[in-house]
Parts: sequence; C-alpha cells; structure tokens
Amino acid sequence: MVKANFSVRVVTHYVEEQSEPDKNRYVFSYTITIENNGDIDAQLRHRKWLITDSNGKKLVIEGEGVVGEQPLIAAGDQYTYTSGTVLETPVGVMQGFYSMQSIDEEDFDVEISPFRLALPNILH
Repeated sequence: MVKANFSVRVVTHYVEEQSEPDKNRYVFSYTITIENNGDIDAQLRHRKWLITDSNGKKLVIEGEGVVGEQPLIAAGDQYTYTSGTVLETPVGVMQGFYSMQSIDEEDFDVEISPFRLALPNILH
C-alpha cells in the first residue's frame, strides 16, 4: 500500500496588464506548491482541472504533467510551478487533482481543493 502524504498550497494573482475587462477577459496566474510529506518518492504524471466562472460556465482541462514537466517529487521535498488561466468573469473557482505514480508504480490521486480566482477587493 502506498504511504503517500501530499499537500497542495495555492497562491493566486490577478494579472491586470494582460486582462481586458471591457472584453470580458480576466487573466489570473496561480503558483502551486506540491509537498511530499510521505515516505515515498512519486512522479506527477497527469493533471485534471475543473474551472468554473461566476456565470456557471465550466471548463475541463487535462493533460500530461504540469507546465511541460512530469516532476519526480522525493519524500520530504516539494515542487513549485506557476501557470495561468483566462476567465470571462472577474471571479471563478478552480479545483482538480494530480495523478501520481509512486516509485513502486502504484497510482494514486492528490486532490486540489477548490480555490478562488478573483479581482482584488471584489469580494469581502
């Protein structure tokens, strides 16, 4: 049995200089840190995202790895990357999971809890 213990931290940022609110284009970046708190090394093989804007429009994105990489995250180590998305509304939510493979080739998923994308000071 896999003794995996991963945590995911997310920091979001509104990218004002790439956004065009008058054209319903809101650009957000997010920096994700994946921490391996377990006792096995594992490789991030696949990602799946569900992105929902405040109009209820849903977009599913999935693919191999993240930002062109399939990082091996050693026990006690972490991996950080930055990516982004574009919404048609000033507020949205992302959630998903990473499909991982341990060094003994057991597959497991690491959940990414929902996190908000929002213009600064738009929500209280």
